[in-house]
Amino acid sequence: MKLKEWWGYNLYKKLWSLIGKRPWTYIYRDLWHKYEWFPQMQWAATGILAELARQWLGLPWWVHFVWVGIYTYGYINGHFFWGRTYIENQQGK
Repeated sequence: MKLKEWWGYNLYKKLWSLIGKRPWTYIYRDLWHKYEWFPQMQWAATGILAELARQWLGLPWWVHFVWVGIYTYGYINGHFFWGRTYIENQQGK
């Protein structure tokens, strides 16, 4: 691969075209609308794993709330829900 080709290479698009055949954010949005329990189970698992990691690292109790706050802030400001109308089975370009 030449340098000019490398600069034009979009790794994310290449990955989603091979795995899932459309952007992963669209796949996750479909999961969100079809299986509302799925993201909630992810949140629960993330919280449990973060707490176990905190205990294993021997960090103070309030660090867990910092991690949860950062995760929540990132989720609320997630890029794939902002100003977009939900289109079931939306395809990438």
